[in-house]
Amino acid sequence: MCGISGFYSKNSSTFNNVIYKMNSTLYHRGPERSRVWQDKNSGIIFGHQRLSILDLTKAGDQPMISSSGRFVITYNGEIYNHLEIRKDIKEINPNIKWKSSTDTETLLEAIELCGIKETLKKTVGMFAFVIWDKKKRILTLVRDRMGEKPLYYGWQGEGINQVFLFASELKAMKPHPVFRGEINRNSIALQLRHNYIPDPYSIYKNIYKLLPGHYLELKENDLKKGLLPKIVNYWSLIKCAINGNKNQLKLNGLEIQNDLEDHLKLSVKDQMISDVPTGAFLSGGIDSSTIVSLMQAQSNKPIKTFTIGFSKDDFNEARYAKKIAKHLGTDHTELYFSPKTAMEVIPKLPNIHDEPFSDNSQIPSFLLSQLAKKQIKVALSGDGGDELFCGYNRYNSTNSWSNKFNLLPMKLRKLLANRIRSISQENLNKLLNLLPNFNEYASQGYKIKSIKALEAKTLSDLYYVLSSQWQNPTDAVPKSKEPGTFLTKFQPKLPDFNNYQKMMALDQITYLPNDILVKVDRTSMASSIEARVPFLDHRLIEYSWKIPYSLKFRNGKSKWILRKILKNYVPENLTERPKMGFGIPLNDWLRGPLRGWAENLLSEKKLSDQGYFNSKLIRDKWEDYISNKNKLLYDLWNVLMFQAWRDENK
Repeated sequence: MCGISGFYSKNSSTFNNVIYKMNSTLYHRGPERSRVWQDKNSGIIFGHQRLSILDLTKAGDQPMISSSGRFVITYNGEIYNHLEIRKDIKEINPNIKWKSSTDTETLLEAIELCGIKETLKKTVGMFAFVIWDKKKRILTLVRDRMGEKPLYYGWQGEGINQVFLFASELKAMKPHPVFRGEINRNSIALQLRHNYIPDPYSIYKNIYKLLPGHYLELKENDLKKGLLPKIVNYWSLIKCAINGNKNQLKLNGLEIQNDLEDHLKLSVKDQMISDVPTGAFLSGGIDSSTIVSLMQAQSNKPIKTFTIGFSKDDFNEARYAKKIAKHLGTDHTELYFSPKTAMEVIPKLPNIHDEPFSDNSQIPSFLLSQLAKKQIKVALSGDGGDELFCGYNRYNSTNSWSNKFNLLPMKLRKLLANRIRSISQENLNKLLNLLPNFNEYASQGYKIKSIKALEAKTLSDLYYVLSSQWQNPTDAVPKSKEPGTFLTKFQPKLPDFNNYQKMMALDQITYLPNDILVKVDRTSMASSIEARVPFLDHRLIEYSWKIPYSLKFRNGKSKWILRKILKNYVPENLTERPKMGFGIPLNDWLRGPLRGWAENLLSEKKLSDQGYFNSKLIRDKWEDYISNKNKLLYDLWNVLMFQAWRDENK
C-alpha cells in the first residue's frame, strides 16, 4: 500500500523539484521508500511513497517502468489474483523474465500485453494508479470498482503555468505553487447534508475524485490544450445489481449458503496473502466475526485480532469480541481507552481526512489502527457486510414508515406536516419519542426532517430525507447550491427492486465509498497500515446480488444468511444481540470537556469573519443545544468538523 502523486506541466522545468514536497506529504501512506520519475519530453512527473507488502526488496520500488520501457506506473493497491494473472501472461509470453514478485510488475506487464481495458477485467483487488504510455502519449488514471482507494485530480493554474494534478490525498497537491485551494461552498452544503463530500466533488473548486469503477484518459494534445479528461465507466455496481436481480439463483437455501461461504473463503484467502504480518479488526459484530472465523479456519496458527473498547457500556462491544476471539483461538489484543485519549485524536482529524468529514466513528477507527500497527502491517476488516446483506436498522425503519405513510393520502400527510410546523420543537420531541422505530431519525429534534418525511412522495424521497443530516444546508451556507448526486439528479433507475434492495444499492454507490471506505482508508493509512475489505471482492458482490432477498432479511433478522454461516464457527449466544454502531459518547463530551473547543470554533466572531456560514443560524442552534432545548448534536458536529478543518487548512 502506498501514496501516489504527480502532475503534468506545460513548463515542467519550473516545477520539477515540487514532486519531492508533494511526495513527503504522503509519508504516512508509504514510510519505507520515496521515489520520483520524470519524462522531460512530455512534462509528466510521478511520485511514489512505498509501504512494502509484497516483495520487500528494492525491485518492487515505484514509479516502475515496464520491461519494454513503454509504460510507467505509480500505483497504490493490491491485486489479490496477480499470481493467476502472471500464469496467463507466461502462457502468452513464455520468455518473460520477472524482476520482482510484486503485483505492480504483474499489472504493468498485463497492461503491456493486453491493454488497460482487458487488464481491468482480469483484476481482483483494490487500487488507484496513474500510468503513462510513452508510445501513444496517453496519461490514464484508474480507480478500483468500489472505491477502496482514493484518487483526486484536476487542472490548476493558467497559461504556461497550467498544471494537471493528481494524488492519493488532497494534501499532496498543496505544495504545488499553482494549487489555488479555493473552497467550494457547494461542497460545504453537501458535507452538512451527508457528513461527507460525495464523489466526484471535493472541498476545492476544480479538484475532483475519480468515481469508483472508472478511469480517465488525457492524450498529450489534450494535456497541452488543458482539456477536460475523457472518463470511462469500466464496471458498474448498478448494472451488477440489476443483472443479479434479474438472474436470481435457483438453488435451495442451503446450497446458496454453502456457495456463499465458498465465495467468502476465497476472498478471505486471497486477501491474507502478504509478506508482512497480517491480522484483523474484530468488533464482535456479525461481519467482522465472519471474516475472522474464515481467516482462522484457513490459518495453521492463531491470527492476530484487535479490538478497542469504551468504559461506557452503551458504546462497548469489546467484551463480545474478546469472547469470540477466545472461542476461535485468535491471538487477541484489546485496549480500553479513556475519553481523554479519544478527544486527543480530534485535533488530528483535519489532517487525517484532508477535507471536512463528519462520521465520528473515525475516532475509534483511528485508535484501532494505532493499536494494530504495533504488531501488523495488513489488517482485514468486516466493512461492506451491512450494505451487501441488508444489515442496517435504518432499512427496516425506512421501509416500515414508507408503508405507513402510503396508507395516508398525500393531502392528509400535508395537513399533518403543516400541523407539525405549528408545534414547538420541545413538544414535537415528546411526541416523536412515543413512536416506535421512527425515533432513530426524528426524536433527535429534527422538526424539518419530520415534515419533509411526511411530504415524501416515494421511498427514495423518504430515504433521502431520513439519511440526510441537514435538511436545508443551503440555509446554513449562504450563496451555495447543492450539486446533483446519486441520491438526487443522478439517481439510478432500479426496476423491480423492493424497498430494501433499493436502499442497499444506493448505499453501495454513496454511503459505502464516500463514508465507510474513506474512513477505513484514511484512518488505517494514517497509521501506515493496509486495510483490506474481503466483502468487497467484486466477484462476491456480483454473487450477492443474485442471492434472493428473502435469504438476506428474514423473520425480522438482518444478514440472515451470514448469520447461518457464522453459526458454523461461533455459537449464536456470542453474536445474537442488538446491532451497535462503532460510535463514541460524543454528546457527553460536547456538553462537557469539549465545550470550550466547540465554543471557540463556533464563536460568532469566527463564523462572521470566515463568512462560510449563516452565523446567526449556527449560534442559535449551538446555544439551544447547550441549554438542552434541542438535540441537534450531529448537525453541529458537521459544522464543527468543517471549522476544525478550516483552521488547519487556512
